[in-house]
Parts: sequence; C-alpha cells; structure tokens
Amino acid sequence: MTVFSAEQVLEKIVEFSQAKKARDIVSLKLSGLTLIADYFLIMTAGNSRQAQALSDHIYEEMKNLDCQALRVEGYQEGQWILLDYGTVVVHIFQEEERAFYDLERLWGDAEREMY
Repeated sequence: MTVFSAEQVLEKIVEFSQAKKARDIVSLKLSGLTLIADYFLIMTAGNSRQAQALSDHIYEEMKNLDCQALRVEGYQEGQWILLDYGTVVVHIFQEEERAFYDLERLWGDAEREMY
C-alpha cells in the first residue's frame, strides 16, 4: 500500500478534477485550524451529471493509485458530493449549493489556493 502525503493527495485530485473540467477549484489549508482534515478541496460542476462524473473520475483514479476514499456522500442527488480521503476532503458543488454553503467564507482563516 502506497502512503501519500496530504499535499500529494491534493495535487493528484486537482489534476483529476481539471481533466474533467471542474470549475473554480480552490483548496483551503485547514491544518492548524481543525482536526477534520488538512485540506478541503472545493470545486463547481455545471449539473448533477457532471458532479457525478467528476466524483467517479476522482474516485477511480485515486483507487488506481491505491488511495481509497473513506466515504462518499451526496452522490445520488449530485448537488453536493463529498469524497473523504482523510487528509483531504473533496467538495463537488453545483453553483447554487456552493453559494449557499459558502465554505470559503466559513473557513475564512484558512490559507487558500486557486487552480
């Protein structure tokens, strides 16, 4: 089993997200702020089909790297899909949900990087 650092997991997921045309990809560095995860990776999908396709692509590509998601939530609805990789939690939103939950504002103290 390969062990990846949080930064390596983040880098790979960003790469896989960009390949499937995710929009407005932002990472929030949470280490030092919470024990939930080291990073949140937030992105926007145009509709539920694209959100599910993004989720599927990330899930399969990470699995191919022997990095299994601990849990996946929200897949059926496709409005807000969460993939939990322990150190990195991926949030795939549709635009309305992203604006409503506004995780970037909620975690305003977090260091952020846009991709």
